[in-house]
Amino acid sequence: MPVFRLTERLVFPDPELAENGLLAIGGDLSVERLLLAYRSGIFPWYGEGDPLLWWSPAERALLRPGHLHLSARTLRSLRHQPFEIRFDMAFAQVIERCSAVPRPGQDGTWITPEMREAYLALHHAGHAHSVEAWRDGELKGGLYGVSLGGTFFGESMFSLEPEASRAALQALDMRLAAWGFTMLDGQLPHEGLVGYGFQCIPRALFLAELTEALRREGRTGSWKHM
Repeated sequence: MPVFRLTERLVFPDPELAENGLLAIGGDLSVERLLLAYRSGIFPWYGEGDPLLWWSPAERALLRPGHLHLSARTLRSLRHQPFEIRFDMAFAQVIERCSAVPRPGQDGTWITPEMREAYLALHHAGHAHSVEAWRDGELKGGLYGVSLGGTFFGESMFSLEPEASRAALQALDMRLAAWGFTMLDGQLPHEGLVGYGFQCIPRALFLAELTEALRREGRTGSWKHM
């Protein structure tokens, strides 16, 4: 099957047509196109110097909010040395740290300057959010993603101190469950997400559940005081 080339028209091919997860090339990272992509079960992912690529994997990592699994050791640590959790207080710092913190087995980052600017625009539009773990006034870990309807699409996380990113993930899981969200999308399945309780589900099921989740009332705007 072909990889589709996008034009200026604000439209995506059927995500079920993705071959090996890759659906389309080109287009732009405007707020409108990004929102359409997420509503369609599609997300951008490409490296520095590569063309803009759009993906719809055959399988997705999905967590039901309220069902996050953390090890007993992590839970003890978070009880004894809790972080201060904040939402949307330092979105720009979080996405910058996610792009800069080295990861084992990963050379470089897919969070290019263009991606950072695009998600900052999404944040200012009230659709992208950060969850932050602070200690003694310093940002120690966090994550960011996109919220639409009853779905949160996780993008990336970082940690400068043991358990910091897990503290942010735990806080996000609790808040999404309290708000009645039905999906926390982890995008590509991998062993680390499975350890947190994410399930690996086929694309068709993911798209069907996404359609239902998007009918729910969303939480647009800043999450600072929610």
